[in-house]
Amino acid sequence: MTESKTNWQIPETRSADLVDDNIRMLRTIFPDAFADGTLDIEVLKGLLGYQDGQQDEKFGLNWSGKRLARQIALSPSAGTLLPSPGESVDWDTTQNILIEGDNLEVLKLLQKSYSACVKLIYVDPPYNTGKDFVYPDNYVNNIKNYLEVTGQTQGGQRNSSNTESSGRFHTDWLNMMYPRLKLARNLLHSDGVILVSCDDGEVASLRLILNEIFGEENFVAQFVWKARQFTDARANTNVSTDHEYILAYSKDEGFSLKGVERDESKFANPDNDSRGEWMSRSILGLATRDQRPNLHYDIIDPSTGRSFPPNPSTGWRYSQSRMDGLISEGKILFPRNDQGRPREKKFRREMRAEFIAFRSIIDGIHTADGTHEIRSLFNQDLFPFPKPTELISKLIEQVAGDGDTVLDFFAGSGTTGHALLKQNAAEGVSRRYILVQLPEPLDPSNREQKIASDFCDHLGLPRTISELTKERMRRSSMQLRAMDSLFKGDVGFRVFKLAESNIRAWEPVPSDLEGTLLANAEHIVPGRTEQDILYELLLKLGLDLCVPIEKKQIAGKSVHAIGGGALMVCLAGGLTKDVVESLSAGMVTWWKELAPAVETRVVFKDSGFADDVAKTNMAAVLNQNGILDVRSL
Repeated sequence: MTESKTNWQIPETRSADLVDDNIRMLRTIFPDAFADGTLDIEVLKGLLGYQDGQQDEKFGLNWSGKRLARQIALSPSAGTLLPSPGESVDWDTTQNILIEGDNLEVLKLLQKSYSACVKLIYVDPPYNTGKDFVYPDNYVNNIKNYLEVTGQTQGGQRNSSNTESSGRFHTDWLNMMYPRLKLARNLLHSDGVILVSCDDGEVASLRLILNEIFGEENFVAQFVWKARQFTDARANTNVSTDHEYILAYSKDEGFSLKGVERDESKFANPDNDSRGEWMSRSILGLATRDQRPNLHYDIIDPSTGRSFPPNPSTGWRYSQSRMDGLISEGKILFPRNDQGRPREKKFRREMRAEFIAFRSIIDGIHTADGTHEIRSLFNQDLFPFPKPTELISKLIEQVAGDGDTVLDFFAGSGTTGHALLKQNAAEGVSRRYILVQLPEPLDPSNREQKIASDFCDHLGLPRTISELTKERMRRSSMQLRAMDSLFKGDVGFRVFKLAESNIRAWEPVPSDLEGTLLANAEHIVPGRTEQDILYELLLKLGLDLCVPIEKKQIAGKSVHAIGGGALMVCLAGGLTKDVVESLSAGMVTWWKELAPAVETRVVFKDSGFADDVAKTNMAAVLNQNGILDVRSL
């Protein structure tokens, strides 16, 4: 086995190609539908039992651009994520990640490393209110669009105005959401859940596209959150809209929330009953006499002979024979006067579960609580209508446990990350987060953005929302440590930034092939570091961005061992024949010390070798010692 040159355009070195994965799965299930390696759609339809005209009409949601939105989700990314240790907290030890970039492109880049790894996805996307929200107007080159939208290049790209008078009012929002939700599903664990916040404006459409992507059978709940504490006096329809929604869908069927712990304070034993602690509960039923006549009868107190008739609209919880049994066992509590109602004496040991159902209406937590949290961190109101951490904490508690990953790709003010840290501290567990936020520019001339823009100026930060996200996570980490000195959990985060690939694509100029060859002799983008390239390798090879990385100096060159030696990388230059001899020997020694459980891949920079002799010698030494997968890029 000799060293092979890595083709940066082949699937294994690019982000996940979802079309190729889908075709591969289809070939496994329906080999008859493939002739000469090509999928025959008509044969596939026949194998699935479809007949001509059968699919002309069907229930669902269609809009202009849906087909393109689906294709966008399937197209691979040519970008990368550049590490930024200087903007991070506890870079060397943290498992949390904060990514600055367009979430569509970032979700594509995460497909290999985090496929089926995320337990909970919570997103609070921009509501379709008729105001501007930022997203690319075309998807021919999404990285280019991203750089233009965020002001990193000049090309005339604008923020999209989505006014209610536009004929594409709903369409534009759906085209923005659909590919992101499509990609998000791939990241969910088999028992994972996605939660999406929305308001009345798009809840109907959102539920239909979630039904399509996740399956209607995987619908969990449509939570109603009472977001407003006080009546909205500005409501021009004389209706104060006090609520928002959170739609919940599971990855697969059979999922259920954890539930809420019972109120233990209701259990006591005031009469020293030998059967233990008990609580009283209502024995009213849920049916009228017409519906359940067997539940409508008089209950007689055997001690006094008093009679208690049923409520005409509810009846009793149990049949008369069952009720007579409970009375004889001393499990029915009778009131002291005729105006009261009998109740059941329910013992703790008879309770079937420690938890009761999580209610679909969430009350007692309001937007004002989120505003207060921001104010306490920044001493001013930087974000309009931030979600309160207690709301997100409750949801995290219901789904994610110790060691689980929580993703929010519309991170905004960073509420999800802040809530996760607080919940970890409260439970003493170690969940991790991945936050993604667009570096959307803040306009100081915009009255709603001036305070936030001025705050960035005061700290010397770029005027973008993602800078505020990072700053909140820094401050919330310090606040948590100050509030609980005993908490030793992970409150750091690694910052990564979306950018074009470190590897320049081969784009020959037919009229000047010689000049093109010379210009591409070094195909690493100028200014990129070894660390930049290293993390692009992790992404393209499907490794976690927080995987342990060890570094050693061997023969004066930096060598990295990733994942306990599963991947070894040397991106140094000046690899002459003499250097290769000592470098290869040192790498073999280190590899044997690491003793990885899987086959090791070794990667070099092609231009790092002085000549072909040095490269051949390196491959030969490594191959002879058992390292067979040697690549260059």
